[in-house]
Amino acid sequence: MAGHSKWANRVHRKTRQDVKRSKMFSKFSRALMVAAREGGSNPDDNPTLRSLMDQASAADMPKDNIEYAIKRGTGELEGVEFESVRYEGYGPGGVAMLVECVTDNNQRSVAEIRNIMSKRDGKMSGAGSVTWMFELKGVITIPRAEAEYDDVFLAGAEAGAEDIVDDDEEYWEIRTAMEDFHKVRNALKDAGIAIERAELSMIPTSTVKVPDEYVGQLLRLLEDLDDHDDVQHVYSNFEISDEALEAYEVAGN
Repeated sequence: MAGHSKWANRVHRKTRQDVKRSKMFSKFSRALMVAAREGGSNPDDNPTLRSLMDQASAADMPKDNIEYAIKRGTGELEGVEFESVRYEGYGPGGVAMLVECVTDNNQRSVAEIRNIMSKRDGKMSGAGSVTWMFELKGVITIPRAEAEYDDVFLAGAEAGAEDIVDDDEEYWEIRTAMEDFHKVRNALKDAGIAIERAELSMIPTSTVKVPDEYVGQLLRLLEDLDDHDDVQHVYSNFEISDEALEAYEVAGN
């Protein structure tokens, strides 16, 4: 069964291959501004900022752009003020959804997100309605072709990793407590293990198995949301069959 983590890896892989990197850099800039404003410009004291800086660098975002976004966030440079907001709801098949946005106009964003969800048989719900179904964890993905399981396990476990998920044929996925995230990531790097993606992520505490007839609508909804300029992350608790995911991909989606 494929879940949200496997889907996130797929989206990440497509994004890195996408020629439209300007949209990705724009999203990073907004997130960096908010993180710097809320937690300060020192990444040693601001784990969210440090994680975003690492991700932006890994995506080849120019260093000057990263520094510029941070200075705008702390007020050293003037510019449009953004805020971080979270919308909650349910998608096709009854799956829970968290949509994290960075926006300069909350009223516009919530209206547009509601419209996207309604077009794909989803619906918005009140604050706190689904957040309790998720936990904030560190997530580190490693290409299987770059490292053996035993090496990943030893380096991760010694640094405090909680789990290694191996349900993706291309990646190992290490999960950590939020406070151990950077320690585990650094231990893997020190062990010479190549990291594809490292970020703080909302992980579902339980999942919902989605009937195959809802899979296409659900995955199109996730893609529509991810494509919105204000959306930083979309989290869900779905499980879908590998056959349904393969059929969706074969159909050219």
